[in-house]
Amino acid sequence: MSDFQGQPKDKTRADTARSPYALLAAQALIFADNPLLILPADVARLWSLDRTSWTYGEVLAEVDALATRYSKAGYGAGHRVAVLAENRPQHFIHWLALNSLGVSLVPVNPDYTADELAYLLEHSEAALLVVVESRLAQVQDVARTLEVPVVLDHAQDLPPARSAAGPSAGDAFEAECALIYTSGTTGRPKGCLLSNGYFLGWGEWYTAQQGFVSLRPGQERLITPLPTFHVNAMGNSFMGMLASGGAQVIVDRFHPRSWWGMAIETGATCFHYLGVMPAILLAIAPSDKDRAHGLRFGVGGGVHPDHHGAFEARFGVPLLEGWAMTESGGACLLCAVDEPRHIGERCLGRADRAGPRMETRIVDDAGHDTPAGVPGELLVRAAGDNPRRGLFSGYLKNETATTEIWAGGWLHTGDVMRRDEGGSLYFVDRKKNIIRRSGENIAAVEVEGAIASHPGVAQVAVVAVLDPLRGEEVMAVVVAKDKAQVGADFASAILSHCAGQLAYYKLPGYVAFVDKLPTTSTQKIRKADLGALAENPMSHPDCHDLRDAKQALRVKH
Repeated sequence: MSDFQGQPKDKTRADTARSPYALLAAQALIFADNPLLILPADVARLWSLDRTSWTYGEVLAEVDALATRYSKAGYGAGHRVAVLAENRPQHFIHWLALNSLGVSLVPVNPDYTADELAYLLEHSEAALLVVVESRLAQVQDVARTLEVPVVLDHAQDLPPARSAAGPSAGDAFEAECALIYTSGTTGRPKGCLLSNGYFLGWGEWYTAQQGFVSLRPGQERLITPLPTFHVNAMGNSFMGMLASGGAQVIVDRFHPRSWWGMAIETGATCFHYLGVMPAILLAIAPSDKDRAHGLRFGVGGGVHPDHHGAFEARFGVPLLEGWAMTESGGACLLCAVDEPRHIGERCLGRADRAGPRMETRIVDDAGHDTPAGVPGELLVRAAGDNPRRGLFSGYLKNETATTEIWAGGWLHTGDVMRRDEGGSLYFVDRKKNIIRRSGENIAAVEVEGAIASHPGVAQVAVVAVLDPLRGEEVMAVVVAKDKAQVGADFASAILSHCAGQLAYYKLPGYVAFVDKLPTTSTQKIRKADLGALAENPMSHPDCHDLRDAKQALRVKH
């Protein structure tokens, strides 16, 4: 890892760490009394916690004590442990304790249905499921059916491992650290194998940045509402703060009306965002807190071009648009961290930025490089002898998909971008059949499968609809078996049917009924021909807006 400016040189070097736990141990020698985890008071009360801060020294002590219990129970290299701890500090405590033993963490989305949870536990071969007490009833039946032991996050006695641990990895840097599931175009989420080196790469990127993002060792406090079952909170946010001696300010979820108050209360200096957040904050009436915060910058992606400059003008903090995907990690992270940022143009910075060295290409459908200004698919890889260094290690039990995404020695992102004459990259669109709603990647084919299982549905195509708050919303275009049943009641019935199979955010926000779907000569659905409907869904006489009903199904925390 990169040197940490201003840190003592006679202490254990953080840049020699080969795992997140090793980095914690090194940083605890330097920043023992500095906070690593911080909660706003309201969030601490929500979770019935009697404290709002954990120092590096305190986190390390808790991690080591928990690791001892895991070790005595027989957990070690080769095991995976699933953890459902929402955004709570326990998530990080368990992760680091398991990491110290070579155990891989499998984060669990608390919005998963029973079917989705069963798939994750079975596919990952999790040896144990750790859960916060408020979620115990939600997981018990599934875990019992699969014979996966369940334990509360605060339990002193852990169930013994059912299989012996394997030998420790020769090089901890390449050892599996976590298995995170991400939606793909093949329906079921794919399990991304992520190494220790992958997570360290996020910290390397963050500490190397200059410009707006130049981190001050031991001083930064990053507030994020993003979920721990996604790689941003665990990788970009947490590893960035851990590598710089900073603190992660944990929020259970995004609270628009108390956002600035929480930032002021916790002394936050930076934040991570999704495109939906600036839109919501701009919609709230101005207040004296708009510029009373100490936030120096925000890093995120997907802000609407019309909101970018308006947000910065009102709140006085730059939004630094970036790009990454679970598979690329910090090794190939892009971000417009310095000028010119091309505000409102979806500019993502340059590939020759500081941090882990990377290479990019923008290619057309034939695989040929496109000239400046011409959009094409973005391909990325690490520079040097090992193009996969710091990127994901592959998809669990899916060598075919791993080979496909690495075709030709480049990671195929599925995102369409263009490059200007100066080398800046701009996001254009997604090539993949993925809907991105409030930061969640939703595989259209998975939603189509759930809708198609309704006995009244003959055909269905799921596409993205632009949404001013959530970036994109899910729209289902349905051909009914019986035209007489078409209407609002049938649309609601489809929503209810899917709610038993999918997390709420994957459910259709719109259902439009059509007589037939456009198809190719080989009878494949031509989704491109549904573009006009997707641009203005409510102009269609048989389209039904289910967004409020969908949101009402969200699990209340």
